[in-house]
Amino acid sequence: MPSLLLSLARGAVTSPFKRPGRPDAALPPDRATAPPARPAAGPLAAYRGICGFTEPDALPVTYPHVLAFPLAMRLMTRRRFPLPVTGLVHTWIEITAHRTLHPTDALELTVCAVELTPHRRGTEVTVVTEARLSGELVWESRSGYLSRHPTRTGTAPAPAAPAAPGPALPAVAEWRLPADLGRRYGAASGDRNPIHLYPVTARLFGFPRAIAHGMWTVAHCLAQAPRPDLIHTVRADFRAPALLPGTVTYASDGTRFQLRGGDRVHLTGTAAHRS
Repeated sequence: MPSLLLSLARGAVTSPFKRPGRPDAALPPDRATAPPARPAAGPLAAYRGICGFTEPDALPVTYPHVLAFPLAMRLMTRRRFPLPVTGLVHTWIEITAHRTLHPTDALELTVCAVELTPHRRGTEVTVVTEARLSGELVWESRSGYLSRHPTRTGTAPAPAAPAAPGPALPAVAEWRLPADLGRRYGAASGDRNPIHLYPVTARLFGFPRAIAHGMWTVAHCLAQAPRPDLIHTVRADFRAPALLPGTVTYASDGTRFQLRGGDRVHLTGTAAHRS
């Protein structure tokens, strides 16, 4: 935890001096790694509790992302990293779990940034996370993080807007999201991005109130699936922030899932199980 707090402090200091959107911006070939270690029981229990996972013998399919978060922060707060880490917005994630992981597994973690992409609202970086067990790749993910800034004319054309979320899925449950959800999830996961904590800190980055963590929304959806310990692949797109406090509707047809609030779709995703 002290190293994570140090990274957060370094990010807060260095972010104002970074200028995203420079045409000559490039990613350094850095990799952040952590030696094999078992997940700590206390933080894992807190994470399971706030996300809704109940399988005691299986590591939640999203948890390696949480374990690797300090590495991602270390990578993205380095001086050579071109984007300011403060205010970064998680836009999508793909997960492949090659096998069910367990709390006793000593995972070796690696994080690297592989691509900068123009986005209609700024610049997006793709971050790859890998987990190995005794040298075997057992879990991996790719994530997009958006640095919001005015786009410049004359630069490479930004990608088109994401495809429409498709037809509404059958509603399963209504969830009330409390005002302190971002602070509680931040304490369990270590992700204390100010956009999730308080209205005043969220307004500094253009949000009217604090917003729910994207990784909480996808984890809470996956925890509702039958046999979440057998989930093999996940794709989730974070389409619109869920404001805190608020009320959302969880919808699913068994493979696809959505999180909706009124006429807004906050999250769409798919999850496939191992046979």
